[in-house]
Amino acid sequence: MFTGIVEAVGEIKHLKSLDGGLRLRIAPGMLCMDDMNTGDSIAVSGVCLTVTSLANDGFSVDVSRETLNCTEGLHKQGGRVNLEKALRLSDRLGGHLVSGHVDGIGEVTGLTPVGESWRVVLKPPEPLLKYIAKKGSITVNGVSLTVNALTGNEFEVNLIPHTLSVTTLKDLKAGMKVNLEVDMLARYIEQLLENRKIAADD
Repeated sequence: MFTGIVEAVGEIKHLKSLDGGLRLRIAPGMLCMDDMNTGDSIAVSGVCLTVTSLANDGFSVDVSRETLNCTEGLHKQGGRVNLEKALRLSDRLGGHLVSGHVDGIGEVTGLTPVGESWRVVLKPPEPLLKYIAKKGSITVNGVSLTVNALTGNEFEVNLIPHTLSVTTLKDLKAGMKVNLEVDMLARYIEQLLENRKIAADD
């Protein structure tokens, strides 16, 4: 479990083919690795992966073909990635509860400077629209953000200077693909309502 509060920006230093998937060697940037162990979960641009090995210059993770097929940005050597270690029960929940299981790939359709911030318009896959609410939470490439507006089949977020300075979202351009994870509470509510409907029909 994660919060969507990025701890550091890392870089994919090396890619190795691995049984249809990939092994990534990631330089951690400013991420403190003192408390990391093999087997730990880590969010890499919003994707929950398992640390398979550690070294002084970084860590490795294995990515299955299935994960590569339903996410974006994990197959690019030299690519910058947002990093967040798994949430501990004693941590502050600064963002929102994030599972690291990407729900779909969205597309950046607009970027507009607003003072020192950016207004970003994104188009999610159609099936995800029902889970996105104004003033609700959404994760974009592992970053917890608030939905400012919904218009048709798109939604808007605002990126403040701090977010731009400590994440890879400053690299966004129109047409880029991003990993999206909707608020898990919306999915649980949908499931509860569906179960209630089934019970009522019985």
